Amino acid sequence: MTTPKPKTSQTMKPATAAKKLGIYLAATPAEFQAGVVSREELNAMQAEPPQWLAELRRNGPHPRQVVAARLGISVTGLGRAGITEALTTEQIDALRDENPLWLQHERANQVDVRKEAQRIKESAEKAEKAAKSGAKPAAKTAKK
Repeated sequence: MTTPKPKTSQTMKPATAAKKLGIYLAATPAEFQAGVVSREELNAMQAEPPQWLAELRRNGPHPRQVVAARLGISVTGLGRAGITEALTTEQIDALRDENPLWLQHERANQVDVRKEAQRIKESAEKAEKAAKSGAKPAAKTAKK
Protein backbone atom coordinates (compact mmCIF):
# COMPACT_ATOMS: atom_id res chain seq x y z
CA MET A 1 0.00 0.00 0.00
CA THR A 2 1.35 3.39 -0.94
CA THR A 3 1.20 6.45 1.21
CA PRO A 4 -0.53 9.42 -0.35
CA LYS A 5 1.82 12.20 -1.36
CA PRO A 6 1.42 15.45 0.53
CA LYS A 7 -0.56 17.91 -1.54
CA THR A 8 1.66 20.64 -2.93
CA SER A 9 0.40 24.08 -3.69
CA GLN A 10 0.20 25.12 -7.33
CA THR A 11 2.63 27.95 -8.05
CA MET A 12 3.17 30.28 -10.97
CA LYS A 13 5.79 32.65 -12.24
CA PRO A 14 5.38 36.34 -11.38
CA ALA A 15 4.61 37.14 -15.04
CA THR A 16 1.69 34.71 -15.03
CA ALA A 17 0.38 36.07 -11.72
CA ALA A 18 0.68 39.66 -12.99
CA LYS A 19 -1.28 38.75 -16.12
CA LYS A 20 -4.01 37.12 -14.03
CA LEU A 21 -4.14 40.20 -11.79
CA GLY A 22 -4.24 42.56 -14.81
CA ILE A 23 -1.15 44.51 -13.78
CA TYR A 24 2.12 45.52 -15.42
CA LEU A 25 4.87 43.25 -14.03
CA ALA A 26 7.68 45.83 -14.26
CA ALA A 27 5.73 48.14 -11.92
CA THR A 28 5.30 45.54 -9.19
CA PRO A 29 7.48 45.41 -6.04
CA ALA A 30 10.82 43.58 -6.32
CA GLU A 31 9.69 40.82 -3.96
CA PHE A 32 6.74 40.04 -6.23
CA GLN A 33 8.98 39.95 -9.33
CA ALA A 34 11.64 37.76 -7.69
CA GLY A 35 9.50 35.03 -6.14
CA VAL A 36 6.85 32.58 -7.16
CA VAL A 37 3.17 33.06 -6.38
CA SER A 38 1.00 30.26 -5.07
CA ARG A 39 -2.62 29.85 -6.10
CA GLU A 40 -3.63 30.65 -2.51
CA GLU A 41 -1.59 33.89 -2.53
CA LEU A 42 -3.12 34.90 -5.87
CA ASN A 43 -6.65 34.25 -4.58
CA ALA A 44 -5.88 36.26 -1.43
CA MET A 45 -4.56 39.18 -3.51
CA GLN A 46 -7.69 39.11 -5.67
CA ALA A 47 -10.00 38.99 -2.65
CA GLU A 48 -8.19 41.64 -0.60
CA PRO A 49 -5.63 43.50 -2.75
CA PRO A 50 -2.59 44.84 -0.91
CA GLN A 51 -2.03 48.61 -1.09
CA TRP A 52 0.53 48.39 -3.93
CA LEU A 53 -1.84 46.28 -6.05
CA ALA A 54 -4.80 48.60 -5.51
CA GLU A 55 -2.58 51.57 -6.43
CA LEU A 56 -1.34 49.85 -9.61
CA ARG A 57 -4.86 48.97 -10.67
CA ARG A 58 -6.06 52.50 -10.02
CA ASN A 59 -3.21 54.57 -11.51
CA GLY A 60 -1.05 52.19 -13.55
CA PRO A 61 1.11 51.83 -15.44
CA HIS A 62 -1.25 49.36 -17.09
CA PRO A 63 -0.38 46.45 -19.42
CA ARG A 64 -1.39 46.68 -23.07
CA GLN A 65 -4.50 44.52 -22.61
CA VAL A 66 -5.84 46.89 -19.95
CA VAL A 67 -4.92 49.98 -21.99
CA ALA A 68 -6.73 48.56 -25.02
CA ALA A 69 -9.81 47.66 -22.98
CA ARG A 70 -9.97 51.11 -21.37
CA LEU A 71 -9.72 52.76 -24.79
CA GLY A 72 -12.30 50.39 -26.31
CA ILE A 73 -9.95 49.01 -28.96
CA SER A 74 -7.89 45.87 -29.60
CA VAL A 75 -4.28 45.28 -28.59
CA THR A 76 -3.51 45.06 -32.31
CA GLY A 77 -5.04 48.51 -32.73
CA LEU A 78 -2.63 49.83 -30.09
CA GLY A 79 0.24 48.40 -32.11
CA ARG A 80 -1.02 49.99 -35.31
CA ALA A 81 -1.10 53.31 -33.45
CA GLY A 82 2.50 52.83 -32.37
CA ILE A 83 1.71 52.47 -28.66
CA THR A 84 4.02 49.77 -27.36
CA GLU A 85 4.67 50.84 -23.78
CA ALA A 86 2.50 50.65 -20.68
CA LEU A 87 0.37 53.72 -20.03
CA THR A 88 -0.86 55.28 -16.81
CA THR A 89 -4.49 56.04 -16.11
CA GLU A 90 -3.71 59.72 -16.63
CA GLN A 91 -2.24 59.04 -20.09
CA ILE A 92 -5.23 56.87 -21.05
CA ASP A 93 -7.64 59.59 -19.93
CA ALA A 94 -5.68 62.17 -21.94
CA LEU A 95 -5.95 59.99 -25.05
CA ARG A 96 -9.69 59.60 -24.50
CA ASP A 97 -10.11 63.36 -24.11
CA GLU A 98 -7.98 64.12 -27.16
CA ASN A 99 -9.80 61.42 -29.19
CA PRO A 100 -7.30 61.36 -32.07
CA LEU A 101 -8.35 60.16 -35.51
CA TRP A 102 -6.52 56.82 -35.11
CA LEU A 103 -8.50 56.12 -31.91
CA GLN A 104 -11.79 56.90 -33.62
CA HIS A 105 -10.82 54.57 -36.48
CA GLU A 106 -9.80 51.74 -34.13
CA ARG A 107 -13.01 52.06 -32.13
CA ALA A 108 -15.03 51.81 -35.35
CA ASN A 109 -13.01 48.71 -36.31
CA GLN A 110 -13.75 47.19 -32.91
CA VAL A 111 -17.48 47.79 -33.35
CA ASP A 112 -17.37 46.08 -36.76
CA VAL A 113 -15.44 43.11 -35.34
CA ARG A 114 -17.97 42.67 -32.52
CA LYS A 115 -20.91 42.88 -34.95
CA GLU A 116 -19.33 40.21 -37.16
CA ALA A 117 -18.62 37.96 -34.16
CA GLN A 118 -22.25 38.31 -33.07
CA ARG A 119 -23.48 37.50 -36.59
CA ILE A 120 -21.30 34.36 -36.70
CA LYS A 121 -22.50 33.29 -33.24
CA GLU A 122 -26.15 33.72 -34.21
CA SER A 123 -25.60 31.84 -37.46
CA ALA A 124 -23.97 28.94 -35.60
CA GLU A 125 -26.80 28.87 -33.05
CA LYS A 126 -29.37 28.84 -35.84
CA ALA A 127 -27.58 25.95 -37.57
CA GLU A 128 -27.34 24.03 -34.30
CA LYS A 129 -31.03 24.58 -33.60
CA ALA A 130 -31.93 23.37 -37.08
CA ALA A 131 -29.78 20.27 -36.62
CA LYS A 132 -31.43 19.47 -33.28
CA SER A 133 -34.94 19.92 -34.65
CA GLY A 134 -34.26 17.26 -37.25
CA ALA A 135 -34.16 19.48 -40.27
CA LYS A 136 -32.15 17.66 -42.86
CA PRO A 137 -30.01 19.33 -45.47
CA ALA A 138 -31.23 19.03 -49.03
CA ALA A 139 -30.62 15.46 -50.25
CA LYS A 140 -28.47 14.94 -53.28
CA THR A 141 -29.82 12.61 -55.92
CA ALA A 142 -27.68 9.65 -56.73
CA LYS A 143 -27.00 8.74 -60.34
CA LYS A 144 -27.77 5.19 -61.42
